[in-house]
Amino acid sequence: MDLPKLEHIAHALVMDNKGILAADESTGTIEKRFKAIGVPSSEETRRSYREMLFTTPDMEKFISGVIMYDETIRQKTKAGVPFADYLHDKGVVPGIKVDKGAKALAGSPSEKITEGLDGLRERLQDYHRMGARFAKWRAVIEIAADIPTDYCLRANAQALARYAALCQEVGLVPIVEPEVLMDGAHTLERCAEVSDATLKIVFDELYNHRVALEGMLLKPNMIISGMQAPKQASVEEVAKDTIKLLKRRVPAAVPGIVFLSGGQISELATAHLNAMNKLGHHPWELSFSYGRALQAPAMEAWLGQTANWGAGQAAFFKRAHCNSSACAGVYTEQMEKAA
Repeated sequence: MDLPKLEHIAHALVMDNKGILAADESTGTIEKRFKAIGVPSSEETRRSYREMLFTTPDMEKFISGVIMYDETIRQKTKAGVPFADYLHDKGVVPGIKVDKGAKALAGSPSEKITEGLDGLRERLQDYHRMGARFAKWRAVIEIAADIPTDYCLRANAQALARYAALCQEVGLVPIVEPEVLMDGAHTLERCAEVSDATLKIVFDELYNHRVALEGMLLKPNMIISGMQAPKQASVEEVAKDTIKLLKRRVPAAVPGIVFLSGGQISELATAHLNAMNKLGHHPWELSFSYGRALQAPAMEAWLGQTANWGAGQAAFFKRAHCNSSACAGVYTEQMEKAA
C-alpha cells in the first residue's frame, strides 16, 4: 500500500470546495431514467450522454472526480479519447463503481447484501490500468418495523471493509458507502438510530480489516425523515442531527465525507449540504458525491438530442456551481434563479 499516494488522492477529491459526480448508473438504472424522458437506452446514447457531462466547459472548477460504470470507463469521446484519459487531462480524477449490486440477503430476504467480492482483486487491478484512481461500493440498509437486523449490518460492513482493503492494496482510494435509505415513513430520530448503528459497525470492520482511514472517503446518507413520513424535518434539523452523529462515529483521520443525495430533489440536497457547512469547522471536509441531484436538470435539458448539449451542460454546470458553493457554506436560493 502506498499510503502517501492514497492520502494525496483522497484529499484532492474534497479540496477547494469541489465534489464528485456519480455517473455510475447501471445499464438498467439509466434505462429507467432515459425512459422517463423518452430517450431509448443504447450503448451510443449512454456514451453520448456521459460525454456531454464530462466535456462541460470548466466543470473542473467544481468537480474533482467522476465515478463511472464498467461500460463507461471503457468508452471514448467522439474524438477517440478514452473517458478516463480525458478526465485526467482535465484535472478530474477518474473513479469506478465496483460492486455488483444489492441482492436478497440469505436468511433475511427482506434485507439486502451487496455482492461483487469474487474476483474483485483482479477487477481492481484492471481498472487501475484503465486509469481509475478511486472506487465506490454501496451497501443498502432499509428501515422497517423489524429491520435492519444486526446480521444485515454486519454482513454489509464486512463486505465494505473487505472491498476497501483490496482497493488500497492496488492503489485505489475506496469510497465506503453505507446508505440508509430514505424510503418509508420513519422519523428523523429512527434514521439517526439506524445510521448510528450502521456507522459504528462499519468503522469497527474497517479497523478489523486494517483499512487506512487516511486513504479513504465516507459516502453516507444524511439524517433525514423517510419520504412518506407525515412530518418532514427542516433543513436546519437535518444539518444539526447529521453533524451530531458524524462527530460521534467518524474518526478525524478520514479526509472527507462526500454525501449521497439518496433521492432528494436537487435544490434540497444542496441546501442540506450548505446548512451543514454553515455550522462551522468540522474534523473532515464535507462535500458531495451526487448522482441524480447533479444530473436530473441536465438530463431533462438534453432529452437525447445532440443539439441540446449546450443546454444540458449549462444545467449541469449550474448544479455543480451551487453544490460547490454549499461546500463553502455560501449557497443561497438566489443562485437558483440566476441564469
